[in-house]
Amino acid sequence: MSKTNQQDRLFEKYNIRTDLALESHQAIIEQEGPPELPGVKVHTEEEEGITLTRITVESDLGAQLMGKAPGNYSTLEAPGLRMHNRDLHERLAQLLAKEIEWFFDQAALGEEDALLVVGLGNWNATPDALGPKSVENLMVTRHLLEMSPPELRRGLRPISAISPGVLGLTGIETGEIIMGVAERIGAKAVICIDALASRSVDRLCSTIQVSDTGIHPGAGVGNRRLAINKETLGIPVIAIGVPTVVHAVTIVSDAMDLIEQGHIPSADGDQRPERVQFNIDPEAIMGSRQQRPNANAGVAAGDKRQIISQVLEPYFGTMIVTPKEIDLLIDEVSDVIAGALNTSFHEGVSYDEVFKYLS
Repeated sequence: MSKTNQQDRLFEKYNIRTDLALESHQAIIEQEGPPELPGVKVHTEEEEGITLTRITVESDLGAQLMGKAPGNYSTLEAPGLRMHNRDLHERLAQLLAKEIEWFFDQAALGEEDALLVVGLGNWNATPDALGPKSVENLMVTRHLLEMSPPELRRGLRPISAISPGVLGLTGIETGEIIMGVAERIGAKAVICIDALASRSVDRLCSTIQVSDTGIHPGAGVGNRRLAINKETLGIPVIAIGVPTVVHAVTIVSDAMDLIEQGHIPSADGDQRPERVQFNIDPEAIMGSRQQRPNANAGVAAGDKRQIISQVLEPYFGTMIVTPKEIDLLIDEVSDVIAGALNTSFHEGVSYDEVFKYLS
């Protein structure tokens, strides 16, 4: 089953759209109730202001349950990332650098192996500009090392970077551009940076996911393009993503769940104790009262999809939502990612020097 089909299955069953493995896992646990999923391992670590969750999808069964391809997913959550806290940004970048180095080890990459960094996305659309923005701050070295004596190359890795744009700007599939460039320069691995979609507004620009399963450019907003992964490129692909948008359909679905559960905040901010129920005519939704004798028993998944469709159609079914301060958030998150990548790429460059470069 392809990754996009798995995500469609996840939406049909749980009414959520997300690119984050952490959210997929949480949604299944909330709906199904098992403490563990077969074929899926989860490990969580916490430190001040940052939570690191590592999820390993080990089997096809786990992949089908999660709606994610088999592989490793590391997620760093830092709500303070949106608070313009420079100290937190630097601590998060250090942790992210260690995770990226772990993925390098898993891919058996050598210290001097050439890498290609790809900033996916459309630089003309701010929520989609994470990749190009991150690439702007990378320390690219391939051209310098080719002209430098060996004694000056120590601690530096040959790094190349591109921002190939999107199909609508170039007329070329992003995956095709990456294939050609990676083969021509002899890259041993590709690092892709892309904006993702989340199921929760709380995770927008405050969560960073790293995975070794590749990426489908545009999948988060419904534009399915050629996959960028080890199967298509023939070399390891490490994907770094940050959720910058949330689907309107997910917001509506979550709001319906809260109303159905009676979790409606009062004017003073407290939760109202009474349960609020929908008055839905089953004949209008299901076509027959016998198919659901109790109209107030809750809303089934199929009914919910139809209600959401009626509310959001014809123009808002594919609507995505992003924070109003997205331009500033993209700038700051891209600095964190670039700082982490520069640290993990070049052993000869100290962490302090990296962030001086970004200042």
